Amino acid sequence: MSPAQCRMARAALLLGVRELSKSADVSTNTITRFERGEDLKPRTVAAIRTALEAAGVEFTNGSGVKLRT
Repeated sequence: MSPAQCRMARAALLLGVRELSKSADVSTNTITRFERGEDLKPRTVAAIRTALEAAGVEFTNGSGVKLRT
């Protein structure tokens, strides 16, 4: 998952940084840093991705996202 995909997924879900940080069990600063393009540990990115997928996002081939139907 790229930082852009994270931003797109949050926008599609109408999810704020605080809500995502709670569901991913990471700090709001971590979400912000990732979306700015800073490197995070792979397990941290995986936790964010898992939280977004649990909320209903699918990551498409390439660089897109969509809501599960």
